[in-house]
Amino acid sequence: MFGGIGFALQSFFLVASPADAAVTCADMLKVFGSNLADINCFASSDLTTNNPQTTPANDSLPGVPAFAFTPTTDRSVIAPSAGKRTPITKAVPGLQLDARIASDPQGQARFLLRLPNNWNGRLVVAGASGTRSEFNGDFAWSDYVVQKGYAYASQNKGVLNLSLSTSADPLACRLNPSSLTFVHFFDNDPGQPFKRWAEFMVKAAQLARDGVRAGYGRWPAFTYAVGTSNGGYQVRRAVEIAPKLFDGGVDWEGTFVDEHAPNILTDLPPAILNFPDYATSGFNPKSTASLNIQAAGYPPDIVTGALSLWGNYNAQFWEVTQCQWQKRLDPTYNTYGSGTGTYNYVNRLSFSDVGEQFASFATTGDIQRPLITVAGTMDALLPIDHHARAYARKVAAAADDRDRDRDRDHDGDKRSPSYRLYEVQNGNHIETYQDTFAQLQLIEPHAQRAFDLLVGHVEGRAPLPPDQCIPRGGEIANTPAQPGHCANLFVP
Repeated sequence: MFGGIGFALQSFFLVASPADAAVTCADMLKVFGSNLADINCFASSDLTTNNPQTTPANDSLPGVPAFAFTPTTDRSVIAPSAGKRTPITKAVPGLQLDARIASDPQGQARFLLRLPNNWNGRLVVAGASGTRSEFNGDFAWSDYVVQKGYAYASQNKGVLNLSLSTSADPLACRLNPSSLTFVHFFDNDPGQPFKRWAEFMVKAAQLARDGVRAGYGRWPAFTYAVGTSNGGYQVRRAVEIAPKLFDGGVDWEGTFVDEHAPNILTDLPPAILNFPDYATSGFNPKSTASLNIQAAGYPPDIVTGALSLWGNYNAQFWEVTQCQWQKRLDPTYNTYGSGTGTYNYVNRLSFSDVGEQFASFATTGDIQRPLITVAGTMDALLPIDHHARAYARKVAAAADDRDRDRDRDHDGDKRSPSYRLYEVQNGNHIETYQDTFAQLQLIEPHAQRAFDLLVGHVEGRAPLPPDQCIPRGGEIANTPAQPGHCANLFVP
C-alpha cells in the first residue's frame, strides 16, 4: 500500500486542521519587514473572485502609466468566458496581501499572497502568462485552489505590462500588421532579461513560505507550481532549478525556450509572412500560403463564415509577440524595416547574440520534481509539436542521461521524477476562442484535474495516468483510448 497508515494520518491532519486563528496583517508585516514595499493587506470575507475586492481595477497602481497594471483584464486572458470558468460554491474568508518586492532594482516586481482561514497545510505558487500581472491566475487557478484550502501566491515575473507608444520609439511594437497603435513592453527595457522570470518564481515561493509560516505557525507541508503560457515556462524552470522549494508542478501550454530551432522566433515569422496571401485566397486550406503556415508547425485553420481562427491569432498575437521577443533577444534587427515575417532566426545567429540570449533562459528538461504538461493540439500561438512535445522530448532526453548515470554509478536515488504530457484534442491557447469556434475544447478543466492528480501522486504516491490524447468531451483516463500523442491536430 502506497504511503501506509502514517501517510493516511498525515493527510487527515493536513486536510482537517484549520489554522488555530484567523491570520492577521500584523503577522504578515512582522515577517516581511523590508522585503516588501507598498504593502496592501486586508482581511477578506471571500478570497474568490466573487468578491470584487479580490482583483483590483485596471490602472489602480499609483505612479505607473495606463496599461502597465491591468489585473481585471489579466485574469480573463487565460480563463474561459463567464459561465465556463471555475465554479465558485462557497466564500473563502482569509487574508490577502499584494505588494512590490523591495529588492528588485527595477522597482517593478510584484507579489500576491492569499491565506484562507481554513488552510489545508499546502501552498500553490502561480506563474503569469505573457507580460501579465500577479492577478493573472485569479479565475483559472486561485478560485480553484483557495476553495480547497490551499494558500495561494503569485508574481508578475518582475515586470509591468506595457504603455502606449509611437512608431518613433525604437522599442515599440505595433499590435498587428495593419494597426496604427504601438505599445512599449516594459519587458524590453534595460535590466529586464527574460532570465528574471525564473528568478521571481523562486522568489515568490520563498516569500510565500515565509508568509505561510507567519500566518499559520508552520511551514507548508507541500508546495506546488502552476502556470499558463509564459507562466507554464516558469513552472518548468521551478521544478528544474528549485526542488527544495517545489514538490511538483502543472504546466499549461508552457512556452518552450531553446536556442536551437524550433523556437518562438522560428515559428512566428512564417505565420506572419503567409497570412495575408492566405486571407486573399479566401481562406483556401489548399493554398500555398495555408500549406506554408502548417509546414511551420501550426495546426489547421478553422473558418466559420468570415471568421478564421488564424485570423484571430494574426490580429491579436502573432506579430506583437514576435516583435516583443525579437526586440528583447535580437535588438539590432530592424523590426519593421527588414520585416517581421522575414525574420530568419538561423541567419541571425551569425549576426547577433540571439542564440546566446535564448540559451540564457532556456529550459533544460532536467526536472527534479514531478511535472505534468497539459496542452492543446490547436494551439496556434505555441504549436504543440514545437512547444509541449518539444519539452517532453527534452525531458525524455534528460531522463535517459540520468538513467545512464544511475546505471554507471549504481545509484538508485537518481531515478527521474514522473513526467506526463496530456494533450487536449482541439484545445487551443486562448480559451475564449471557443465562443466563436465551437469545435475547440477548453483546457482549464483538464489542467485543474491534472493538478489534483499531481497532488495525489506527490502526497499519496498514486500512479499518474499515462501520456495521452484527451478526446473531445473526454477526460484524463487511467486507461486512455489514445495513449501518447493525438493522431490528428484537429478533429471536426
